[in-house]
Amino acid sequence: MIRSGESVAGIVLAAGESTRLGRPKQLLPAGGGTLLERILDEALRSDLDEVILVLGHLFEDIRAVLGQVLEHPKLKVIQNRQYKQGISSSIIAGLSEVEESHDHVMILLADMPHIDANLIDLLVRRYIDSRLPLGAIKLKTKRTHPVIFSRKLFHELHNLKGDVGARDLFKKYADQVCLVEPEGFYDDRDIDTPEDHTKYRKTFEKG
Repeated sequence: MIRSGESVAGIVLAAGESTRLGRPKQLLPAGGGTLLERILDEALRSDLDEVILVLGHLFEDIRAVLGQVLEHPKLKVIQNRQYKQGISSSIIAGLSEVEESHDHVMILLADMPHIDANLIDLLVRRYIDSRLPLGAIKLKTKRTHPVIFSRKLFHELHNLKGDVGARDLFKKYADQVCLVEPEGFYDDRDIDTPEDHTKYRKTFEKG
């Protein structure tokens, strides 16, 4: 529990087909495990009260790779059978699991390998303290992920359509957004292509 009376769930979106990559990006090597395991480890290590992992394409194969992390008490894995309808369907699937029990939801993209527990916790703290209904990480003048929403906007998340996230909500409520700058270096690049993964692995090996 982040603050008395308020709880925050994380929704990790990992249902896509990775068409630009040509193979499941969830299973790409990252550190000592896979890309998906990396973001899950950070989300579960954070102060989030619960973590919902939304899988879709190759559900059984990807779930099987996760091993013992499936036993983590904060983790629930669900299957989005409508994943071909786009990212909005995964947001709605995850939200449906937690909207009755949690006051806020954070959306985490599984293909952003530099998200860590410290960044998650920083965003949660600043957002909760702000009392605003939306929150996001800010890099210079750019809003980026992760993002977080209060219960006040759950109904609007349910209205999302297609392969788009909730960026229109940030435009609609532009004056009600808590933007949080990372306290240290943060790379918000995602991994969509083989070249992206090669660059990431070189960066990781240097670090």
